Amino acid sequence: EVQLVESGGGLVQAGGSLRLSCAASGFPYDDYTIGWIRQAPGKEREGVSCISSSDDSTYYSDSVKGRFTISRYNVNDTVFLQMNSLKPEDTGVYYCNYLPRPLAWGRGTQVTVSS
Repeated sequence: EVQLVESGGGLVQAGGSLRLSCAASGFPYDDYTIGWIRQAPGKEREGVSCISSSDDSTYYSDSVKGRFTISRYNVNDTVFLQMNSLKPEDTGVYYCNYLPRPLAWGRGTQVTVSS
C-alpha cells in the first residue's frame, strides 16, 4: 500500500523559507517520478516541481523556478522541497505524489505566507 506523508509546512513571512518533507513508502517500482503539487484556497491543484528517480532530473513550474529546490533521499524514499523567497501566492496545501498518475493522496501540509 502506497503511503505519502507530508510535513514541514507552517506560517512564514514573505521572503522567508520552509523545507517540506514527504515520506513515501509502498511504491512497487524502482523507477518513478515524484513531485509536489499545491492547492491554493478556491483553486485547483497545481504541479510545482517533480524529480525522477532514474537520473534525478527535475522540473519546476515557472511560478517557483529559481526559488524552490526539489531533492530526494533514495535510501528511505524521502522527497524534500526547499522553498526560499516565499511569496503570499505560494500559500496553499502542499501534497506529494507520484506522477503522471497520482495515487492515493496524503493529508498534505499547510503553507501560509503572510505579506
